[in-house]
Amino acid sequence: MTQQPFSRPGAIDLSGLGQPPAPQAGSPAPQGAAGGAYSVTITQENFQQVLQESMTAPVVMVFHSARQAPGSEQYAADVAAVAEQQEGRLLAALVDVDAQPEIAQAMQIPQVPLMMVVLDGRPVTQPIPGALSADELTTLFGQLGQQLTAQGITGRHQPRSSAAPVGEDEEEVVDPRYAPAQDALAAGDIDGAVAEYQKLVDANPADVEAAGGLAIAKVMQRTQGVDLNAARAAAADAPDDVDAQTMVADLDMLGGHVEDAFARLVGLVARTSDKDREKARDHLLGLFAAVGNDDPRVLAGRRSLASALF
Repeated sequence: MTQQPFSRPGAIDLSGLGQPPAPQAGSPAPQGAAGGAYSVTITQENFQQVLQESMTAPVVMVFHSARQAPGSEQYAADVAAVAEQQEGRLLAALVDVDAQPEIAQAMQIPQVPLMMVVLDGRPVTQPIPGALSADELTTLFGQLGQQLTAQGITGRHQPRSSAAPVGEDEEEVVDPRYAPAQDALAAGDIDGAVAEYQKLVDANPADVEAAGGLAIAKVMQRTQGVDLNAARAAAADAPDDVDAQTMVADLDMLGGHVEDAFARLVGLVARTSDKDREKARDHLLGLFAAVGNDDPRVLAGRRSLASALF
């Protein structure tokens, strides 16, 4: 699966999208929800509102068509199901291009199925064509969440389910345990975020989310002010230097090249011994924690690490 680091390209061009057609007498009202607390079916009537919601947290837009790509409706449903697991970190917005051709035209959709991530009303990844598996979606959405946290973006969508109504004046749903660390990241205080996450881990070593937050915050801390080109040159000149190799692995992590980071350190473990090998192994375990132990790439990385060790 292609890594999808965030960027900030231009805003979505809506010039091709006309005014929503007036509802015909006796026709049913358009359906807004796709059936979950964090998913919505896009129509011309609610399109602008959903784009507005991307100012709070990402909207993952999925374009599907039963006519052009049979089975793509199931992919859209899969995206919505995986999005539910993120508990408001993102909103799945499903676009049936057969029913909403104007929206597909405005978004310049070249094919279906296709997925894009929208934040602040703008795409923040390259469009992702084709259908991903549920495991790949889980990995991708987890990555996006980590990158958002790294950028201090901690907003969440409010649930759309009637079982969990939210008042107009309610603030974003943020777990108060992580608020100090997230606030520190939002303020650019990486050292403060590391300290706050460390407190949580010390208090509860079984807190997986805190451990993952601590691990990624430490990656950010280690790479502050590092020149990428200089770091890569140093690693190329000294392939067995643990410090040089782990630095590039950290930079790869922040750039979204998770598998490259793992492969670099697995190779380092295989080539080194004694204290160097232990240091490289421990660093790799820290990167595993940053990504998440249930991530398929971590599972594969652990197998590779075991082969390198034994």
